[in-house]
Amino acid sequence: MQGAHDWAKNLDKTFEGHGFYKSRTDPQIHSRVYGNELTLTSTWTDDILGASSTIEGKNLAKSQLGASYKIKDLGETKLILGMCINRDPITGNISLSQKSYCKCMLRRFNMENYSQKLTPLPPGLLLTTEDCPNTPEEANKMKDTPYWEALGLLMWLQVAT
Repeated sequence: MQGAHDWAKNLDKTFEGHGFYKSRTDPQIHSRVYGNELTLTSTWTDDILGASSTIEGKNLAKSQLGASYKIKDLGETKLILGMCINRDPITGNISLSQKSYCKCMLRRFNMENYSQKLTPLPPGLLLTTEDCPNTPEEANKMKDTPYWEALGLLMWLQVAT
């Protein structure tokens, strides 16, 4: 854990040395403005996703980070952290999709063939301990269901985009 903390501090100093500011709301976001140019980066451990309003800004940021670290440019980002990124080359519009993440999650829980529901439970439903398994058979049936994992995956799905 200490290594990740040290890496984040080192990366923060590098970004700061190149004129970037760390976001007060998300410490993994760094930005800088040169004239009318805006460059943003977002970091996940050692993966950095960046965008700039100009080609020059993009190239400058890459060369500066490349002078400080060994980097690998993977080209235009199409997929990151379960999010598909689609960019319309004509309009420049960007859209995000988690369709492949959702399909993978459904496969993980053997739910590929389930039908869609706008609301999985009736609105206002109040769950209580009465809804827990009441018999040893019900408890045995439920014991291998990975609810915590499913909840974690669903929480990522709701906050990722």
